[in-house]
Amino acid sequence: MQIISEYLDYLEIEKGLSQNTLDAYRRDLTDFFFFCNDIEPENIQRTQINSYIRNLHEKKYSPTSITRKIASLRGFFNWANINEIIKTNPALTVEQPKLPQKLPKVISIAEIEDILNQNLTKLETVIIELLYGCGLRVSELTNLKINDYDLKGKFIQCTGKGSKDRIVPLGKKAAIAIKNYLPERDFLINKYNLKTKNLMINNKGKKITRQEVYTFIHNQGKNLHKTISPHTLRHSFATHLLENGADLRVVQELLGHSNVSTTQLYTHISKKRLKDVYFSINN
Repeated sequence: MQIISEYLDYLEIEKGLSQNTLDAYRRDLTDFFFFCNDIEPENIQRTQINSYIRNLHEKKYSPTSITRKIASLRGFFNWANINEIIKTNPALTVEQPKLPQKLPKVISIAEIEDILNQNLTKLETVIIELLYGCGLRVSELTNLKINDYDLKGKFIQCTGKGSKDRIVPLGKKAAIAIKNYLPERDFLINKYNLKTKNLMINNKGKKITRQEVYTFIHNQGKNLHKTISPHTLRHSFATHLLENGADLRVVQELLGHSNVSTTQLYTHISKKRLKDVYFSINN
């Protein structure tokens, strides 16, 4: 549908959404209009949206997936209404289901050290140090460029959600990891005669992918007998900072959260961990 492509162009240009997010919106909207037999947006009624949501529940979609799909519809029809593509917004009063709040998984400092003590390559060490030591998202990590860090100034610049840039302090261990990795990168640059500006490249001379990072972190989790992802290291970064007295607003800035309520979730993790330690000692 042409109208979906126009909406996605708006989200990409005006909102700066990532390709992964745009792909998710495209799938959601395409699935919805397929369910409605591809009728035009101006002919969509609230009853059809209700039927679609009911169908999602019947197909046992998770509450998280249903919430995202509803958000996709609400965003699309709001945009179409504002731009006078449709006269009324059929999704205006559609409510989002309340999701149970899940505390993010974290691992301990000792477990981080266990990972770093494995026989890691210099690139793998950089990955761990930037995910944990700087709290980067995996997309922020893989998109880093060669001029995005300053070893003397001890900071790294990354582009987060909504194409928002932020500056993150670069710790001593992370700086050393980058410094140790650069000769390896230079070797690959010369070997493959590359002109890439990407900071992290794999042994084939290609930009490291999100999936490569996920696979590497998942395998490290197996050594810990845990299921972990790159985001687990980001969660651990935030939780350990708060446990050691960091100000909530500072952690918010470091993580690039637009709303402090998102960061407050980590205070709940700290409290739960405190209770777990207390009862393990006093049982």
